[in-house]
Amino acid sequence: MLRNRIGHALNALEGPMTEVFAEFPARHVLVKCPGCRRAIDEGTLRENLEVCPRCGKHLRLSGRARMRATVDAGSFEEWDAGLRATDFLEFPGYAEKLEASRASSHENDAVICGRGTIGGHACALFFMNADFMMGSMGSVVGEKICRAFEKACELRLPVVGFTVSGGARMQEGVTSLMQMAKVSAAVRRHSEAGLLYVCVLTDPTTGGVTASFAMEGDVTLAEPGALAAFAGPRVIEQTARKKLPAGFQRSEFLLEHGFCDAIVERGNMVATLAELLALHEGEAPAGDSPHSHAGGVPSRLAKRVGKAKRGAAARSAYDVVKLTRSADRVTATEIIESGLDGFVELHGDRLFGDDAAVVAGIGWKDSRAITVIAIERGATTKERVRRNFGMPHPEGYRKALRLMRQAQKFGRPVLCLVDTSGAYCGIGAEERGQGEAIARNLVEMSGLKVPVVSVITGEGGSGGALALGVADKLLMLESSAFSVVSPEACASILWKDPKRAEDAAAVLCLTAPELRELGLVDGVIADAGLTKAELARDIVREAQATFDELAGLDAEELVERRYAKYRAIGANRLD
Repeated sequence: MLRNRIGHALNALEGPMTEVFAEFPARHVLVKCPGCRRAIDEGTLRENLEVCPRCGKHLRLSGRARMRATVDAGSFEEWDAGLRATDFLEFPGYAEKLEASRASSHENDAVICGRGTIGGHACALFFMNADFMMGSMGSVVGEKICRAFEKACELRLPVVGFTVSGGARMQEGVTSLMQMAKVSAAVRRHSEAGLLYVCVLTDPTTGGVTASFAMEGDVTLAEPGALAAFAGPRVIEQTARKKLPAGFQRSEFLLEHGFCDAIVERGNMVATLAELLALHEGEAPAGDSPHSHAGGVPSRLAKRVGKAKRGAAARSAYDVVKLTRSADRVTATEIIESGLDGFVELHGDRLFGDDAAVVAGIGWKDSRAITVIAIERGATTKERVRRNFGMPHPEGYRKALRLMRQAQKFGRPVLCLVDTSGAYCGIGAEERGQGEAIARNLVEMSGLKVPVVSVITGEGGSGGALALGVADKLLMLESSAFSVVSPEACASILWKDPKRAEDAAAVLCLTAPELRELGLVDGVIADAGLTKAELARDIVREAQATFDELAGLDAEELVERRYAKYRAIGANRLD
C-alpha cells in the first residue's frame, strides 16, 4: 500500500502540486508544554495564543506576535524600525551576536514600538522581544522606548508596554545601564503630562528593566506565572546559598507583596487593556467589558439592613454600635457591586504588600469614572479572617494613598467607604509605620485636587477611620457610628470598667444624628428598611450629586474650601 501511495505521488509531480498535498495531508507538529510536560498540537497552541490548553502555562510570544495579538487589526504604525545597535565598545563577539540575532529573529533589535488602537482606543505601544538577545536592554532598546514616550507626550497618547528581558546588555557596558535612567526620565515627563502608562510584565522581566520602566506604570499587570525580579533566581540562590521556595518572584508573589495591580490571563488581556484605556479617556467601558456588573443583584444582597424606622428612634447609642458590627450589615464590596456599573480592582502599595482589608480601584457609574477606596470587613467568617475583620495594616492605607494620587493625576473624583473598628494594632503594623501611614493620608487628603466623598457605612473607629475620612463631604448611614475610641475602650480607660460601655457610648456623641448636629458630618443617609441593593444605589447617588455640585470648582477653590471646613471644627466652641 505504501508503494502504491508513493507511486501515485510521483505521478502527481507532473500535475498540479496541490494534488501532492491532497495525497499527503499536512503533518501535525507536537510541542511539549514546559508546564505539564504533555504534548500539544502546535496549531492548537497557536490558536490559544501560546497558552497550554491543559495546564494554562503561558509560553513566550515574540514581540511581533504579541503586537498582532494585542492591537486592532491594521491599526499598528511602527516607529523607528530602522534603528540598529553598533559594537561601539568593540566587545569580543558582540558584532557576530548582533548579526545572528537579526537573522534568527528578523528584527533589528529587542523592542518594537509604535502606535495603534486597542478596542478602538488609541495608544502608543512597545513590545519587548525575547527572541533578540533575550530582550536585553541596550542603547537601541532604551532609545526606542524613550522616543515612544516622547511621541506619546506630543500626541497626548497613553502608553501600553509589554516587558520581557534578561536585563541590561553587558556588551554595551555602562551605556546600557544608563538607559534605565534615560527611560525613567521619559516616563516621568509623560506622567507629569497627566497621561496613562500601563505596563504588562511577561516572562521573564528581570534586571535593569525591572528596576526601571517595568515598575513605573500607573497600572501594572502581569501574566500568570511570569518571572519578574531584579536579581534572577540563580543569582539569589548563589548569594543566599539555599534553594528558593516555589513561586518566588513569580506574578503571584508580586501580587501578594504589593507590586502589581492584577494578574491577567492572555486571553483576557486585550479586553482588560481596552477597559483601562476607556476609563482613562473618561468613558464608561462597554457593557460586556470584563469588570462590568450584571444588572441583576446577587440574592445575598436581598437581605434587609437595620430595622423599621419606628424602631430606629428607640435605639440607644450602644445599640447602634452593636448594629454596626452585625454580620448581616452591608459590606463595601456589596455596595460596589450593586451601586456601580462596573469596577476594576487594583492591588498593592508598591512597598510591602496588598492589604485585603482595603479594596481599591476604578469604578464607573453613568459614564463617570470614580476612584473607589473601601474598607472591607467581609461577609463570612472565612472572609472576615482573610480581611483581618476590616482592620487595615499600613500597606492598606498606603494602597489607598497610591490610588488617591492616581485619581488626582487623572482628574477622577474619589469615593471612600469606611467601616472599621480601627487600624490594626500589632507588632508588624508598628514596625512598618502604622502611625506614619495614617498621618500621611490625612495630609494628602486635605490637599487632594479632586472632589472627595467619604461615607461611614458601619463602624467608624478612631484614626483608622479618619485616615479615609478627610473629605469635601463626610456622610454617615443613619445606623452607623463614628467615635474617637470604642465605647469598651473608653469605659476601660476612664472608668476602669469595660462593662460600662453602654454609658460611654451615650456620652461619646457617636451616632449620625448627634454628629450632624455638632456639624462634624455633612449629611445622614437614611437606611432603615432598605435592602442592601437599594442602600448601595442611594450611597452612590449621594456621592454623584456631590461630585456634580463640586465639578464647577477649580482645584485651588476645592482645596481651600476643604481646609476652611476642617479649620472651623471646634474653633467656634472656644471661649
